[in-house]
Amino acid sequence: MQRVLSVIDRFERAGPYVPAAIDWQQVHAARWMAEGAGGWLRPLVKGSEAHLRDVIGVDRQKGLLQANTRQFVQGMPANNALLWGARGTGKSSLVRALLAEYADQGLRLIEIDKTDLLHLPALVEQIRDLPWRFLLFCDDLAFEADDSAYKTLKTVLDGSVETAPDNLLLYATSNRRHLLPEQRSDNQAAKMVDGELHPGEAIEEKIALSDRFGLWVSFYPFSQEHYLAVVQHWLTEVAAQYQLEWAWDDELQLEALRWALSRGNRNGRCASQFARAWVGRRLLEENQAGA
Repeated sequence: MQRVLSVIDRFERAGPYVPAAIDWQQVHAARWMAEGAGGWLRPLVKGSEAHLRDVIGVDRQKGLLQANTRQFVQGMPANNALLWGARGTGKSSLVRALLAEYADQGLRLIEIDKTDLLHLPALVEQIRDLPWRFLLFCDDLAFEADDSAYKTLKTVLDGSVETAPDNLLLYATSNRRHLLPEQRSDNQAAKMVDGELHPGEAIEEKIALSDRFGLWVSFYPFSQEHYLAVVQHWLTEVAAQYQLEWAWDDELQLEALRWALSRGNRNGRCASQFARAWVGRRLLEENQAGA
């Protein structure tokens, strides 16, 4: 009997995991965990929140996303959005900052991996009748030339008989404007008809996916002035957390520029990393001096 009970106990423990229902009153963000043909939502423990004031130098992009999100939160028509452009320029940070801005008005965020977009119908069924407004956030969305998953995404966005619920909107970030690699051979099928250039089918196929997003928001590489402004912002934010006094001068500016040069890029991520490294080094020096 003990052996039978032991086997039954092991069988029960090996059964499918049944997650608890999410209390969206308390939880503002979750991640879709694919399982079989469906999946479940795992609540996310948010760290330090990003705020709109932390996204510097992209006022036009910020205004476009804010207006679209405000329409969505207030139950008005809004578009799926594609944020594309240079890496580290604030695309993901802006989406997370919008959650912090509008969470009190019912906005919630669900992160999903591009490979799990195939299970979007199962996700939709879990949130369709809920009173919250959900941003489905797919970070770093891109497909390879031989990846057929983008065809499924096209159907999901705008091509299915079953329409998406009014309380769901997709925001995706990508370094590619058309989400697919663009090759020179794609242009070989283009032809001139009565003086007009007609793209080939390969180009039409690639553009058709990004066309499903009603709002395109482009992000460009930082100028030196833009980069230094972001560095000063993050130095102010990080130093304030540790009550560290500091002053901007030519030596600090040169150090920030050398930091970006060593990484071959000037962007917001690089500026934030420099601020943390510099403040940490200064704090360590002060601790050693006081020891």
